[in-house]
Amino acid sequence: MTKNIDKHDDEYILNCRKPVGELGADLIHDMNEHHTDLSLWGLSHLDVDEDDVILDIGCGGGVNIERFTDKTNGKVYGLDYSEVSVRESAKHNRDKIDDGQVEILQGSVSELPFEDETFDIVSGFETIYFWPDLENDLREIHRVLKKDGVVFICNEEKNDENLMDRIGHIVNLLDMTVLSEKELHDLLEKAGFSDIEVYTSDDTNYICAIGRKE
Repeated sequence: MTKNIDKHDDEYILNCRKPVGELGADLIHDMNEHHTDLSLWGLSHLDVDEDDVILDIGCGGGVNIERFTDKTNGKVYGLDYSEVSVRESAKHNRDKIDDGQVEILQGSVSELPFEDETFDIVSGFETIYFWPDLENDLREIHRVLKKDGVVFICNEEKNDENLMDRIGHIVNLLDMTVLSEKELHDLLEKAGFSDIEVYTSDDTNYICAIGRKE
């Protein structure tokens, strides 16, 4: 771990978008811990069956892959476009990789390296802020989901009247796309999903959404 990091420094924050080098690895370890409450809150809304095959996009440090392997005996894949994230996620899940349950790949959400109708669940934790073309990328997820499969999106921040007061500098620095409940619902609908449910937290700015492929 890098010492004496100012976690409010722009150079450190920029690694949220695509972790690189030592700073990126440091941030990934921090996010594994920092996002625990968000992940557990979001996962409380998601049903996972014991044989589900799952893809986690933007897998970061891999802690949510581990959480999924606690819920399913099916294979769990992680995908990230950051080489550092792929490496750190693989380290975190080394035992399950060795057992053949987990596989971590480097790639883009815009062109997923999987066949049609591969997955029961595709998740994205704290990552759609940075996707290059949200409607196209959600359609890619729709493509790789099985019939009746679900997409699960979980974010720490939602777009509301106080967003820029809360984290305006970070939104601008990272060129983030932060979605409201309606914006997230409508994007999922445009991408072909149905039975869409959007959840928010009374105590935080958390938001998550589930959409189904008919």
